Amino acid sequence: MAPNTETIPIEHVTDIVHQLDIQGSDKKVSYEHHDPGHHADPKKASILEQASQVVDVTPSIGTDIHGIQLSQLTEQQKNDLALLVAERGVVFFKNQDIDSDQLVELGKHYGRLHHHPVSGHEEKNQYALSIYSDPASSQKFRGQREALPSSSTLHSDITFEKQPAGLTFLKLEVIPAVGGDTAWYSGYEAYDRLSPALKKFLEGLSATHRGDVFERFSEATGIPLRRELPQDTVHPVIRTHPVTGWKSLYVQPGFTRSIVGLRKHESDALLKLLFEHLSGGYDFQVRHKWSPGDVAIWDNRVTNHCAIFDYEGVATRYGFRVTPQAEVPYFDPKSKSRREALKEQKSQ
Repeated sequence: MAPNTETIPIEHVTDIVHQLDIQGSDKKVSYEHHDPGHHADPKKASILEQASQVVDVTPSIGTDIHGIQLSQLTEQQKNDLALLVAERGVVFFKNQDIDSDQLVELGKHYGRLHHHPVSGHEEKNQYALSIYSDPASSQKFRGQREALPSSSTLHSDITFEKQPAGLTFLKLEVIPAVGGDTAWYSGYEAYDRLSPALKKFLEGLSATHRGDVFERFSEATGIPLRRELPQDTVHPVIRTHPVTGWKSLYVQPGFTRSIVGLRKHESDALLKLLFEHLSGGYDFQVRHKWSPGDVAIWDNRVTNHCAIFDYEGVATRYGFRVTPQAEVPYFDPKSKSRREALKEQKSQ
């Protein structure tokens, strides 16, 4: 049966070029992030034992959850969810009734909410980013997307910020009958697949990140930037997750621009290698086929993702996204890889 693409009247959908106003100013000051995953039950029983069905989509990334409504989570379930997403990278909740206001309130549990620098937001809530494309509006942006390979859109959300995203919540309510999938790649497994010598080399490096793609987008479309974006924000190439303690490869073509301390040709060559390693990671990737009402929750500290724009010009896609910010990225030399940690757990 074809997916239902008429779940809401499309005339009520907020267009990406509208609702750009934000009341007040963005908060630029740093804040101390407290990850609720630290308060989780290691067994995550409040989620895994109360769901009607739990399915790991691939061995390393992606889990489907059935029978739990995100609009009704208890405090313990919210904390257990943080740990589950940190371990599995991305989790999919099916048939959700949560609305944009409720999703914003849920997002606040996981950190300070982020204002996107250019995209539109929901009519009643400036923290809910509108995800919208129809055959007419997509023509404005299609040329930009087709000028580059699809792999160039692979990214982790807002890594150009000093304190980038922790979790991201995305609900889709209108989907194409065919196409419009999203793919996620595991940063944990991307790290584990590297040679020991390359791992050791990368662990001593940092990279610069820029949001220049949004500056170019603004120039091409005439949609104003809300604020000046940070320039050359520096983060470690290998990042430690604060809850799992696992290492993740933390670069991607969307926002990573150079390796600190290397000459340009050296940096370009190394990033090309790492980007190809990521985009070619078909065996540490999960590709989600959306149904109306699905909510995907992913941890940007340990995943990269990209939307598949194969429906542009022929279909409409609509949803809303909420993105809490997390801690300043760091690397702990005492941290372990996912494989190392799981191997130790099995031996105990």
